[in-house]
Amino acid sequence: MSRIGRKPIPVPDGVTITIEPELVSVKGPKGELSERISRDITVAQDDAVLVVTRPTDRGEHRALHGLTRSLVANMVIGVTDGYEKSLEIQGVGYRAALKGRDLELALGYSHPVSVAAPQGIEFEVPQPTKVIIRGISKQLVGETAANIRKQRPPEPYKGKGIRYVDERVSLKETKKK
Repeated sequence: MSRIGRKPIPVPDGVTITIEPELVSVKGPKGELSERISRDITVAQDDAVLVVTRPTDRGEHRALHGLTRSLVANMVIGVTDGYEKSLEIQGVGYRAALKGRDLELALGYSHPVSVAAPQGIEFEVPQPTKVIIRGISKQLVGETAANIRKQRPPEPYKGKGIRYVDERVSLKETKKK
């Protein structure tokens, strides 16, 4: 049995879960999320715990078992605590600023790069070289952070560009004579 799929999902107070065929909706203090699930996988609520089960041990069902459990657990965490990703900008003259809800980046191009905030995402710029992305959907927060990083990924010679705060960029050796 899947080690991840077997774990029960604790449901905190203030979170309501609606289970329909092929759809699980989670509503909490920060908002509401819903996710389509396979009709083969069963999600059941027992008091303050959600249990995900699968019908057989076929490879397809085993894969969907762990995936469904992870998606539902991420929704529960999202509506209670939310998710956050931090990016740092390195390079002379590289900086970020908020323009309303959107993010404007100066990345060494001839023009500023503007990134629109998707629905459910908030940007915060505590320093001109640091950007924090917050939201309730883990997938949307990660995708938005990846799209911002894609504007100027860290280059391997001087390390200039946008990187995740905990990311380690290995620099190439310089040529020596």
